[in-house]
Parts: sequence; C-alpha cells; structure tokens
Amino acid sequence: MFHDCDSRCEESFEISPHFRRTLEERLARLESDADWDEAQIEHLTHSDHVRRQRRLVAAERAEALRLRIFLDRSRTREEWIGLRG
Repeated sequence: MFHDCDSRCEESFEISPHFRRTLEERLARLESDADWDEAQIEHLTHSDHVRRQRRLVAAERAEALRLRIFLDRSRTREEWIGLRG
C-alpha cells in the first residue's frame, strides 16, 4: 500500500496541556543548550573536540526541530476538571 507525504503531513495528535508544557520546556532547553554549545566551539583547539561539539549541536538542533514539528501537528486536549454530569 502506498502512502504519500500529504497524508502523513496532515496527521495530528491530541496531547494534554501538561504534556505540551513539558515538551515546550524541553524544546526551549534544547535550543538554549545548542546556542551555548555552539558558542563554545570557538574556545576549542583540538579538531576532534570541535567535530564532536558540532555533532552535539547538530543533534540538539535536530531534536528541537523534531519536537517543534510534533508540537505544530498537535492539538491540546481540553481538560474537563470538576465537571460531572
């Protein structure tokens, strides 16, 4: 069976507000860590250290992008606290 990209791109998830906040906080930490780690590259002198640091920054940015895409495709579930019929 063939699935095209359009059907996968329209896939949506429903997540709780708490889970969304947790992911948003993780995303902010990843982006901040990537910025800090990237700034440290200029202080490194050994080429292997520079290479590993660049790979770390790339991994942090890739994970941040993955989370951002997930959040963009997600809806926040309405929570019905204290309402009983």
